[in-house]
Amino acid sequence: MDDVAPEDPTAPYAGFGGRVGRVFATSEPDWPRDPTAPAGAPNVIVMVVDDLGFADLGCYGSEIPTPEVDALAAAGVRYTNFHVNPMCSPTRASLLTGLDHHMAGMGHVAHSDPGFPGYAMRIRDDAVTLAEIFRDNGWASLMVGKWHLCKDADLSEAGPRVSWPLQKGFERYYGILDGFTNYHQPHRLYEDNHAVHVDRYPDDYYFTDDLTDRAIAMIRELRSSHPTKPFFCYFAHGAVHAPLQAKEADIARHRGAYDEGWDVIRERRFARQKELGVISPDAVLPPRNSEPGHEVRAWDELDPRRRELFARYMEVYAAMVDNVDQNLGRLRRALEAMGEWDNTIVVFTSDNGASREGQADGTSAYFRTLLVQARSTGLESIDVDHARLDLIGGPRTLAHYPMGWAMASGTPFRLYKINTHEGGHHVPFIVHWPAGLAARGEIRTPYQHVTDLMPTLAELTGIEIPHEKNGRPAPPLAGRSFAASLADPAVPSTHTEQYYEQIGHRGYYRDGWTAVTVHQPRTPFSADTWELHHLERDPTQSTDLAAEHPDKLAELQQAWEEAAWAKQVFPLDEGTGLKMIQRPPWRDELARPVRIEAGTPTVERWRALQLIDSRSFEVEVELEWHPGDEGVLVAHGDQGGGYVLYVEDDHLHHVHNAYGDVTHTDCGALADATSSIVMSVEAPGQLRWNVEIAVDGARVARIEDLVLLMAMAPFEGIDVGIDRRSPVSWELYERRGPFPYSGTLHAVRYVPGEYAPDAGARWIDFLREAGTRYE
Repeated sequence: MDDVAPEDPTAPYAGFGGRVGRVFATSEPDWPRDPTAPAGAPNVIVMVVDDLGFADLGCYGSEIPTPEVDALAAAGVRYTNFHVNPMCSPTRASLLTGLDHHMAGMGHVAHSDPGFPGYAMRIRDDAVTLAEIFRDNGWASLMVGKWHLCKDADLSEAGPRVSWPLQKGFERYYGILDGFTNYHQPHRLYEDNHAVHVDRYPDDYYFTDDLTDRAIAMIRELRSSHPTKPFFCYFAHGAVHAPLQAKEADIARHRGAYDEGWDVIRERRFARQKELGVISPDAVLPPRNSEPGHEVRAWDELDPRRRELFARYMEVYAAMVDNVDQNLGRLRRALEAMGEWDNTIVVFTSDNGASREGQADGTSAYFRTLLVQARSTGLESIDVDHARLDLIGGPRTLAHYPMGWAMASGTPFRLYKINTHEGGHHVPFIVHWPAGLAARGEIRTPYQHVTDLMPTLAELTGIEIPHEKNGRPAPPLAGRSFAASLADPAVPSTHTEQYYEQIGHRGYYRDGWTAVTVHQPRTPFSADTWELHHLERDPTQSTDLAAEHPDKLAELQQAWEEAAWAKQVFPLDEGTGLKMIQRPPWRDELARPVRIEAGTPTVERWRALQLIDSRSFEVEVELEWHPGDEGVLVAHGDQGGGYVLYVEDDHLHHVHNAYGDVTHTDCGALADATSSIVMSVEAPGQLRWNVEIAVDGARVARIEDLVLLMAMAPFEGIDVGIDRRSPVSWELYERRGPFPYSGTLHAVRYVPGEYAPDAGARWIDFLREAGTRYE
């Protein structure tokens, strides 16, 4: 560098194109132009509802009143053959990148990290996103709602934030990075690039309302800051994903609407769909789902308590759909008041089919049911759920409906979210743009896929999608624009073939034909039965043509195999649980002892879980207690499950919340100058914990045979000196609220211990060996 001439301070800036004089008055300015959208460019809103079935909107056959969505359809275009991926993270990745989900790195929901490119659980670095192309072309890029596109190990303040919304092109963000939350008391909200710290929500708080408030505020801020700059707003609802929770007034409107059961509702929706023209007049309603593990009982065969309980679940679900519609109306009115509505492209759709995660009987405790899906525990109980009937929909239960209602939500299709049959990925899709579309209330029938949305919006707005990113070639898009079909119903499909894969279920679509399997966990993939359906004649997959057309079946099976190798689909999930357990070895450092000082914001839930997950552990409370000091010492969890130590009336108390089943232990009076409280938790196996409490070295309580918390519980992280947001103990919360500690509390130290004998982490080698027999 010694031979480089010194910079001439009088030389003009090398990139400057104007003439530079000695003073401003004699110089010609040449400002670099910021990216600017074309004059009159439309705003864009993409609204995705979570787990909404094909038949859950009035304009697609539902009895649930959705006048705002129906008005979109009446003044826009409905697609009746639109498809997504069979789970939420995969669909959202494809929507934002135009890539197939495995190619985007999101082959499953973002709660694992098995170490393969199709399951990276981050949007790949070289993928161009919708947010980036709008931002880089002069649109404001805004997002509210559910992200679910970064691995759970990245959710804390330590990050990395490489796959958070702002790192993927959004300029503003508000919502949840996780896959779901408590609608009355969200476990962890984020704004832009940081967590939002909340001790207590207002009693009338509701997450969907909050998201709408934030979206309106972002758009108002933009318009007050610039008169014409258009916006792209990705509004990704948390609703109507479990837990099923709604406002009391919304629930009341649907009371009694589902007493006749899912068989009657399904038949009515099917008839209404034919009247509306959203399904073929020749379509056949298939029998109730009967595949092993997916079967639905006849409503009339259920006992009275089940019918009462199951109807209540659906009343709450309907209230959630109703509330989404109400909030769409609030957003519309706000945009009309700003003069923005007519030149706003609105896309309204769902991320997958209706959810079967409530299993056969539904649940009042969502995490309990997720655990039961993995292994038999004996925790499921109609008695427990029915006893909580009047709490369902409120903040104290994390409910989900049974598969029978998911079947009705997906009318007229077979099976559900996760499956590769039509019920898993055939969803409602509406486009509304008064200033740009002449069509009003029309229906389009060509097959299209979520990967087609990115190129379609680019064409409608005049944006060119770049072929490289940061100097590297970008992966080619999987989708093609269907913009022409918005104006002309005769335009054919631009997406003639598509593979599907989710948790081992497989499918392939080509030119109106589909081959599809239902995979049973821990069975050889070679033993799967492939069905063949001609969707143009049999859109509900009622007639299996595999025996009649073996050559067509073989053609589609081969096409699936080729696509799977080309699209990073392998390795397949054999159902042993290995995919969820296998993690990179450097994550082990998160299970080291940690000291959390009083006043620390809530420790993020996944990071906190590493300290206790399927293992023994100790919690050491450092304090200086004197008579009259009271409050929460440490709390970990919420109404879905957790534990809390607190002092009240000079007594130490321990509460264990086992998915809603609460055990309270009075550990006795504390002595003045108490300085140490230790909670020792032993994990002997069989999903059980034994807890021992010691004060200044002396045992004061032992509680045996408590339920070990897992399957994402505790879902709220660790609080020291307070129990924020959703409480572990509702009875304590009603009396004392978050109950901040009033005395001197220094810190709480967590010391993780040995895994339980039957913890999955101990059995990785066994699971690998077992999985080899299922290829």
